Amino acid sequence: MAQALPKPGLRPFLPEDVPVLAAIFTASIEELTGEDYSEAQQQAWMASAEDEEFGKGLASDLTLIATLEGSPVGFASLQGKDHIRMLYVHPAVAGQGLATMLVDALEKLAGGRGADKLTVDASDNAQGFFAKRGYVAMQRNSITVNDEWLANTTMQKTLGSGPASGALQ
Repeated sequence: MAQALPKPGLRPFLPEDVPVLAAIFTASIEELTGEDYSEAQQQAWMASAEDEEFGKGLASDLTLIATLEGSPVGFASLQGKDHIRMLYVHPAVAGQGLATMLVDALEKLAGGRGADKLTVDASDNAQGFFAKRGYVAMQRNSITVNDEWLANTTMQKTLGSGPASGALQ
């Protein structure tokens, strides 16, 4: 008899989540971004999880935790009412719909807070995910993280719209 897969859940961030979220953040960068970023860039990016600001940022944003069988496996944070600041899923569960579930929830929450548009500074490996959801590239950015330059793209979606019709997939 086939065994049912565990149903994912969502819950709010708790301060005691910081260590496990830092581990998800680090594993996600290490295992999912190698095609788009150099090892030095990955190391600099991962080091920001050790900074005290990592936990403070999660606490000050509206941060949601994706869980499987009660254990955190991903997270996303909404900064203010209209900017996705973080979206990370553990590589072991990547591609199972958890990032979609997290972003769906943030889009609803942003709309509920009165936002008509939502922005994200998407890493190179996340651009395709956001584009499929109707986010449009607005500008290319270069940021410095721990003395390394990293590129990302500011993307924007008008809330209440689905994936862009006629967009290349």
